[in-house]
Amino acid sequence: MHDVLALMLVACHPVLSPKACVALTLCVVGGLASEWIARAFLVPVSMVQARIARAKKTIAVAGVPFELPPVGERRERLGGLLSVLCVIFAEGSTATAGDHLLRSDLAYEAIRLARVLAALLPDEPEVHGLLALFELTAACFPARTGRGGEAVLLEDQDRRLWDRSAIRRGLAAIGRALAVGRGLGPYGLQAAIAACHASASSVRETDWERVVLLFEALGRVAPSPVVELNRAVAVVMASGLRRALSVVDELVASGRLSGSYLLPSVRGELLVRLGRTAEARVELELAARLCRNVRERSVLLCKAAALA
Repeated sequence: MHDVLALMLVACHPVLSPKACVALTLCVVGGLASEWIARAFLVPVSMVQARIARAKKTIAVAGVPFELPPVGERRERLGGLLSVLCVIFAEGSTATAGDHLLRSDLAYEAIRLARVLAALLPDEPEVHGLLALFELTAACFPARTGRGGEAVLLEDQDRRLWDRSAIRRGLAAIGRALAVGRGLGPYGLQAAIAACHASASSVRETDWERVVLLFEALGRVAPSPVVELNRAVAVVMASGLRRALSVVDELVASGRLSGSYLLPSVRGELLVRLGRTAEARVELELAARLCRNVRERSVLLCKAAALA
């Protein structure tokens, strides 16, 4: 058991780049072939093989020992490992580019690794929080795409297709995180937000006030423009459009999400609801140009075309 944990922490050592950590973790911990990793991330096999080879050489040159780090370093190194698992799962749950919305094999590998880590570190609340986030997010996979692979938005999903076993596992993992007694960290708070969605019978019936509060807490412990953007979406449902638009406009002015399709996508949706259709179409068309995933881009273009 200790050897597995040591291997995980070595594969995510700070001397390595994030992309190298991802490739090495999937290879040496997950036991996956370079061809599988390359296919999952839509990169050449030679690139994956080069990353793995460089990572191994870097670890050797740096003299990184194959052993558990001292207790003082362990939590810092654990944070890096959780980030790597999060990157793997995020690419699986919404592919950055390509013709498929989901790369579920990649997401489920991240879940498997998170389960292993939770068994190895039962007293680390953020490990359970991350596992809960993965389980609750993956529970929606069966409803997130239509028969032709097209993206299905949350409000249009058939919740009867959601994986109830995964939801139960996710809620249980949140319970284990809370039982440790140190409160929820960033991953645990994100899992709690996912639990609000998973426990609701519809978008309308979701406890949006609680979602806003959880995003505010998340913004205090792990501030980021993406958290602010997601909080704005929750504010729409809980408090109304104009307050949310002001939050989004502040993000636009800050330039912190420049180049991301998410910001014009959300702003376009808000403008649609406010009846400012010409402005909304411009934002949705911009979001489509910035979006590299074919399925998500198609949804954005359809929305923009409907405003013509």
